[in-house]
Amino acid sequence: MLQGFAIATALGVIAASQHYVSARVEGESVAFVAAVLMTMPFWYLWALLAPVVFWLARRLPLEKTRLVSRGIAHLALAIVLSSVHTAIIFQIIWASRAQLSDTVAELSYLSLFMAYASYQLSSNLLAYSAIAGVAHALDYYRRYRERELATTRLSEQLAQAQIRALRMQLNPHFLFNAMNSIAMLVRHQQRDEAVRTIAGLSDLLRYVLEDTREVEVPLRQELDFVERYLAIEQVRFQDRLEVKIDADHDTLDAQVPNLILQPLVENAIRHGIAKRTAASLVAIKAHRNDDVLVLDVIDDGPGLAGVDRLGNGVGISNTRARLAQLYGNQQKLDLRNAVSQGAVATLTLPFHTEPLAVQ
Repeated sequence: MLQGFAIATALGVIAASQHYVSARVEGESVAFVAAVLMTMPFWYLWALLAPVVFWLARRLPLEKTRLVSRGIAHLALAIVLSSVHTAIIFQIIWASRAQLSDTVAELSYLSLFMAYASYQLSSNLLAYSAIAGVAHALDYYRRYRERELATTRLSEQLAQAQIRALRMQLNPHFLFNAMNSIAMLVRHQQRDEAVRTIAGLSDLLRYVLEDTREVEVPLRQELDFVERYLAIEQVRFQDRLEVKIDADHDTLDAQVPNLILQPLVENAIRHGIAKRTAASLVAIKAHRNDDVLVLDVIDDGPGLAGVDRLGNGVGISNTRARLAQLYGNQQKLDLRNAVSQGAVATLTLPFHTEPLAVQ
């Protein structure tokens, strides 16, 4: 309301100044106070009527399917409110006619009313249209924001649902192989190693099954999970699997999608390590390149061939979809053969240390 009166005051002063200058140019003797009395009530009354116009605009929005009928309704309402406005303002003008120009003061009530009504009709209709236009614009913006917020909430719920789904899809073969590895340790009387493996598997499952809403986590947390995952795989492959993790210190606080590395590491083991009998390497590297975080998952297995190069597996496809949802075109997942031997999965993400608002 106060903003409306502030705008009305500014418009009234501008209109009064124009009226005063125009009268002086035409040789009429008009005081500035008289010009204010002629114009200011016009704007103040429309400021008082603005809530009514806003209410009418909300009740009769200009929708595409009913544009003509709503337009006619607003025209009729504009004429009604303009008539009310004219009748009220004219009483002020009539009461203060002695302070106006001599020409105005000499007119009769009816003559002055007809002159004023015809003079102000277009201004009143324009004022109604402007206020109604602002009301419709604000209403459209409000609805746009509501849709945007609803979309954001749905995107966040989808991202959280994807996290929960990822947590529930830890490869059953991994669990089966882990249990077999523990059984083998027990049979070979390696009880301490069996206990450590059981504890590691327990920690891994606890993390996987934990109900969290974290869409992104610090890289150090993601690497800790992957390290536990690989520790259990090392029990299975024993001397056949060597693990190297090399992450620059300035990357450890970077935010990355939760469980984003696990499908890449699993892919490296399945296609790079499990197919070989010789000792093999899985390496994870992380470095920062200006405002980009670069993550590499490397194996020295047989490399990619044919359709594998495209990365069309379920795990990789889901990873690509998650990345696209979170970062749009600011991310990239590239699968390629290494220069000498093996395969490399390179993940580039926007570098940031605060969790992103889900879009």
